[in-house]
Order: sequence, then structure tokens, then C-alpha cells
Amino acid sequence: MRLSGTLAVLLLTLSTAAGLRCYTCTAADPRSCTDSKSCPVVFNRCFSMKIDGYNMVTKGCQTSMLCVGAVDCCEGDLCNSASHAGSSFILLMVSSAMITLFF
Repeated sequence: MRLSGTLAVLLLTLSTAAGLRCYTCTAADPRSCTDSKSCPVVFNRCFSMKIDGYNMVTKGCQTSMLCVGAVDCCEGDLCNSASHAGSSFILLMVSSAMITLFF
């Protein structure tokens, strides 16, 4: 049982060490943002921001200190997709399954 718990912690650590991934784009339709990139270490959030008057959205990497005003920030890989609820739900289900299987 200890080996499986250690393995789970190791896998979570390795996935965190790989860096945050965010969708990146500037587009009229938020669902058309399919490109993603690994963020530099200084960025710890993904963001989405609507550009008023131009019917545009921009997405990318951001620091938590700059997540103010019209900038909608989130934590977790690819969390700035068109629908936040789906990725959050999947993350919750995967973490619940890991806890059930390993502990």
C-alpha cells in the first residue's frame, strides 16, 4: 500500500514539474482557441479576457498578481478553455479515482 501511495505522489509531482499548460489565442470565438503552450515558470495561472468593443477574446499565461479586473484567471492545465466546468469536473473525478484506488 505504501508503494502505491508513493507512486501516486511521484506522478503528481512529475506532472506539476512539467509546468502549467494554457490555451493561447486571440479570436472572435472562444471555442476556436485550440493552441496550447507550456507557460514559463513565473506564470502560475491561465487567463481569458474579453476585449470590449471588438468581440474578441484573448487567452494565455498570467501571474496571479495580474489577475484583476476584466482578466478571468484560473488554476490548472488548460483551464481557460471555452467551458471551465468540464475541465474542473474531469480533474475532480480523476483525483477522486486516484484517492479511491491508492488509499
